[in-house]
Amino acid sequence: MIRPLLLCLLLIAGCATLPLPPRPATASIVAFAFNGRLAVRQGDTRHHVRIDWRHDATHDEILLTTPLGQGVAEITRDAGGARLLLADQREFTATDAGTLAEQVFGFRLPLDQAARWLLGEPGDIAPWRATVIERESQAPDALPSVIELERDDIHVRLKIDEWSEVR
Repeated sequence: MIRPLLLCLLLIAGCATLPLPPRPATASIVAFAFNGRLAVRQGDTRHHVRIDWRHDATHDEILLTTPLGQGVAEITRDAGGARLLLADQREFTATDAGTLAEQVFGFRLPLDQAARWLLGEPGDIAPWRATVIERESQAPDALPSVIELERDDIHVRLKIDEWSEVR
């Protein structure tokens, strides 16, 4: 009886030490998916949502839910433009994600360059300031796990819980 248990424990321990497959350097990543949490503060107003984001070169799909999982909004971007669908079925469309944000929120969000700043390469996203607060590890090509965006009195904090399908 003890030997099968010991064998199982050794197998589990062996699996725990297997290296993860290497991820490409961030500059070569063209598609990814992640889930995490988003906190937005503007003045005294605060919002907290869960976020699931799928991205490739031609398409973005972003699902925002309450911390308890209730759908709040779905944002999609493709060659036809950008679309925001709210839980109450109101829909907003625009030619691109930045214009959509401006239409809905009254200011542009740096969504057109989102793939690069999400991967930790903020580049020029003026008037926003993007800062990678934490990365998954100390490796030079480690993906971000906490990113902050700031502009005027708007503060956005993205905590990425899990990267997946990074290629």
